[in-house]
Amino acid sequence: MKQTKREMLRNSLMILVGSTLFALGFDLFLEPSGINCGGVSGIAMLIVYATQSKWLTVGILSAMINIPLFFFGYRQIGKYFFFGSMFGMLISSVGFDLFAKLLPVVPMDPLVAAIFGGVVVGVGLGVVFLAGASTGGTDIVARLLKLKFRNFPIGKLMLCMDLLIAVATGVVYRQFTNTLYSVITLYLSSVMLDKVVYGFDYAKVALIISDKFEEIATAIDGKLDRGVTLLQGQGFYKRSDKYVLLSAVKKKQLAQLKELVMGIDPDAFIILQDAQQVLGDGFKRYDRFEL
Repeated sequence: MKQTKREMLRNSLMILVGSTLFALGFDLFLEPSGINCGGVSGIAMLIVYATQSKWLTVGILSAMINIPLFFFGYRQIGKYFFFGSMFGMLISSVGFDLFAKLLPVVPMDPLVAAIFGGVVVGVGLGVVFLAGASTGGTDIVARLLKLKFRNFPIGKLMLCMDLLIAVATGVVYRQFTNTLYSVITLYLSSVMLDKVVYGFDYAKVALIISDKFEEIATAIDGKLDRGVTLLQGQGFYKRSDKYVLLSAVKKKQLAQLKELVMGIDPDAFIILQDAQQVLGDGFKRYDRFEL
């Protein structure tokens, strides 16, 4: 889908912020404690630690590993994802090495590092994914797998791939506790990633039962600009026919909806349910590349 200049600017800013958060969480909490967040950056961290090379850094090695993955991602997903992810990878790679030099190594409890590192990294990756890009590495692989496994959350896909890296962390650092802390980080980052990607994209489905359904439906359509569907129902006790109004509304319209319905019929019965990724007129359009 073609993007406007405003959307491109917004997404670029989101990629910048998300990639910076990712690098910050990695350098501030994870690497100093020997805790792995998976992905190419996690693999690079293990190689750098194992080789103790003076010139090889996490940022440089991450960029080197990512190059073939990017070209594969370009062929499978397209130009926007390629350039957006390239931008995200460059920001995070530079951030890894820059923050490693600028930030002081703060001694902290490994559990604290695992928890806060997982949250910050997960939020950062979620913001990047929300902008339709990635930071490279297994993010690209997960994005490609998402095209095939449409019903599987993106965070869980990444978690499955990164668990092997967590096991390798314990082997390289010769401490099984590093693996356990890494698993905590991976789980929290996957949860936060899914929260950011899916948690803010939701609406409410309202089911309204009222004898004044015609007036309420007209008000919802006219004042809230939301569609209404009439469902036929029947009361259990009296077996009388009832009409049930079904309408999907945005979160910011909830108070107005309840006020509107109760203003017309104080005896109306309202049921509100969470609905994620509502597609259609007035909401988002379907995109096969969407997460």
